Amino acid sequence: MSPIKTKQRRLKLGNTPKTGVRTQFGALCWRVKDDKLQVLLIKSRNRKRWIIPKGWPMHKATPAEAAATEAWEEAGVKGTPSEVCLGIYSYKKLRSPDTTPMPCVVAVFPLQVAEMLDNFPEKGQRKRKWMSPQKAASRVPFPELAQIIRKFDPRGL
Repeated sequence: MSPIKTKQRRLKLGNTPKTGVRTQFGALCWRVKDDKLQVLLIKSRNRKRWIIPKGWPMHKATPAEAAATEAWEEAGVKGTPSEVCLGIYSYKKLRSPDTTPMPCVVAVFPLQVAEMLDNFPEKGQRKRKWMSPQKAASRVPFPELAQIIRKFDPRGL
């Protein structure tokens, strides 16, 4: 299956009520080192699970741009995002132990990492680790995300 390439539009966010399923944008950060593909995972802040950087839509940013911003804030990486959505996965976001989990869907965009910085906004809150796609797929807690990682091939971008 080849990815569908379409031109993204910058989002205009209003003040609509935030109920029901919420959308997030995630970055599958990748590089080639010693001729081997690697992907970057980070630890979630509360539950300490291996995940990809992700976050909410941003006003006047495309989904891929929002994913790239999250990659910088959460993992300290900068690079070139692709506007090709690799896939979508779902999860339930826990805001606090005494609230109902919020259902979220995450659209995943690849980001080829050009720079990895030591100082970034969430440095003290996250661990980050490069690993093979197979190992990364075995570490993430979401089967749909694991499949996206396992099947990722940057040559198709």
